[in-house]
Amino acid sequence: MILYDKLKKEKAKDYVYRVLKNNIMSLQLKPGQVLSELDLANKLEVSRTPIREVLIKLKGEKLIEVKPQTGTYVSLIDWKLVGEAIFVRCTLEKEALREACEAFNEEVLLEMEKCLIEQKLIADKVEHILEFHMLDKKFHELLFRGIDKSSVWEMIDNMSIHYSRMRLLAEMNLDKAFIVCEHAKYLEIIKHKKIEDIEQAVTKHIGDQFKVWEELIDSSEYVSCYIKNKW
Repeated sequence: MILYDKLKKEKAKDYVYRVLKNNIMSLQLKPGQVLSELDLANKLEVSRTPIREVLIKLKGEKLIEVKPQTGTYVSLIDWKLVGEAIFVRCTLEKEALREACEAFNEEVLLEMEKCLIEQKLIADKVEHILEFHMLDKKFHELLFRGIDKSSVWEMIDNMSIHYSRMRLLAEMNLDKAFIVCEHAKYLEIIKHKKIEDIEQAVTKHIGDQFKVWEELIDSSEYVSCYIKNKW
């Protein structure tokens, strides 16, 4: 688990939440990993009270699973929730690109281009996997910011917790060059107003991820087998 410096005036509960959630989302704390209140309290140098409160909060976000008489675990990646996030992202990103073809903030477009360049520079570097993942996420956030719909992105991001962990797991195991190419296609659509290419571009980039991830999912102990077997 990666520990962070405590922010100025940051309450113990907020600090614990930030550290634990970041470690879960970055897969530093692996899906299925056992969590001990006492161990966490010792590592984070806080009492068990904020640890307990944060674990309850993370349980509500479906990132923690508590099994009676067994223990507390980082939740497995829920394949059903991944599918729901993909459905929402596909639907809304198509609409976002259509609006982007009508009007898009030029400064944000420049940010997207810079973000893409940064992705290209580190796409094949194993030591920058987490950085690439964050740039990937930023690229999509910029799409919604460019059409002045940042709140829509926040909603998408909030329901994409299991999707984001699945995507990072995939990026750790699959070639990322195709992601860069697909992001370049998004920019081409926006700059040249290629509305006719939106359906195929979004379906390929987001909708077809089930196909790309299928083999990885079958061999991963991090994905819920019960949900997986239902697909």
